[in-house]
Amino acid sequence: MEIGCKTGDILKARVDALMVNLFQGVKKPTGATGAVDKALNGVITQLISDGEITGSRGEFTMIHTLGKIAPARVVVLGLGRARGLSGEVVRSAMGEASRSLRKAGVRRITTVLHGAGAGGMAAHDAARAITEGVILGLYTFDKYKKSNRSQRNLAGVTIVERDRSKMLEIRQGVDVGRIVSESVCLARDMVNEPANRMNPSDIGEVAKNIVPDGALDVTVLEKEEMERLGMGALLGVARGSAQPPRFVIMNYRGDPDHPDEVVGLVGKGVTFDTGGISLKPTGGMASMKTDMAGGASVIAAMRAIAMLHPKINVTGLVPAAENMPSSTAQKPGDIVTALNGKTIEVENTDAEGRLLLADALSYGRKMGLKPMIDVATLTGAISNTLGSVCTGGFTNNQPTFNRLLKSAAVTGEKIWQLPMYPEYRTQNRSEVADVKNTGGRTAGSITAAWFLAEFSENTPWVHLDIAGTARAESSKGYLVKGASGTPVRTLVQFVLDSARR
Repeated sequence: MEIGCKTGDILKARVDALMVNLFQGVKKPTGATGAVDKALNGVITQLISDGEITGSRGEFTMIHTLGKIAPARVVVLGLGRARGLSGEVVRSAMGEASRSLRKAGVRRITTVLHGAGAGGMAAHDAARAITEGVILGLYTFDKYKKSNRSQRNLAGVTIVERDRSKMLEIRQGVDVGRIVSESVCLARDMVNEPANRMNPSDIGEVAKNIVPDGALDVTVLEKEEMERLGMGALLGVARGSAQPPRFVIMNYRGDPDHPDEVVGLVGKGVTFDTGGISLKPTGGMASMKTDMAGGASVIAAMRAIAMLHPKINVTGLVPAAENMPSSTAQKPGDIVTALNGKTIEVENTDAEGRLLLADALSYGRKMGLKPMIDVATLTGAISNTLGSVCTGGFTNNQPTFNRLLKSAAVTGEKIWQLPMYPEYRTQNRSEVADVKNTGGRTAGSITAAWFLAEFSENTPWVHLDIAGTARAESSKGYLVKGASGTPVRTLVQFVLDSARR
């Protein structure tokens, strides 16, 4: 789909729909909405007076112009109170509206720069939010439904702005929004793929081909190389599967003058999780293809970073394996040795993602990555705690976590910090090894984070548990039912913000 911008008069755009906006509490529209209202003989003002348009957040009103102006339809988006406006409000409104217009058969849209006037948003930020909302809101995964695939889709969206001096800023916002949102869609595609089409080898191939111009240096380690390195935790998980494991290393070198300063992004890549010998219940097991969402988010974030060219060095690590039960699978009670030399008692084979991350974090620490942010669908307990509203966050370094929260505030991806009091660490004590891979039924997300802390050690580190946010159960705003692509945008924003420091 084409997303562009130009200067001009919105009333003369010969398109299927023109999108304007209204803030809650406004009785008489001004600006672009006021111009449309005047051209339509005050119909918007009348609808406000009648209570049919309130400007409340998420409101969507379609008006047929009947030839009075060039656009065939006018859509009035409610943005809520002007004081509370953010990129997230614009992004959500555009996502919802774009799906509604697609359903109505609309092909081409012109829109004003929502939020850049009375809302006080910078033109770049408003353009980026519009672009992300449209692309993410219109996402579909229907490649396996050829007979039912919808032929109707939006062909183009054009942002029209009268002030020519803002055009460079708007174009830059559109470009960033397109790169970031298309990267989120890559992550969604990877997670939505069935496990027979997205195994560890496939993850490696995707990583090799995400950036065609060589901006990323990608290495994919195979089983023999992992054995030489001593990745016993990852290999223990992979033992039960006929699919060989992979360890993906993606290097972006945007600041070659400081080669020792490298941010690390680490993503869990369990391409299907049966639970292993500690077999999961059959109900809902099909969704366990989602267990590589952390790895997908890191690969997608690295794509966006390489295309945006920030002045910073970043390395992405994705340990990938299947967790399957078989005669060769590891068993409860087995002891494995991680890359950093620590021994792990495998009390439960369904606590496998942390084993992959143990070797990945140890590898990142050995490389000197700092800080490291890991992303994983790690625990069902985080869903019980936070539901699907926000991601659980843990850290051993508060300044790093605070920086990540600021980046998340820009993207609208919610993160809530949970405690890591040292008392929780004792739940992971083992009588026969350095540590065991579960801490019991209580505080499961926290004890899982403490397990990972054994391998990040004193490196500044943040753990994001996305088990509750990796999938959307329904379509709303720019989220579409299925894989969400969380937290690709926050990872990218963190890197962009760090590059400016």
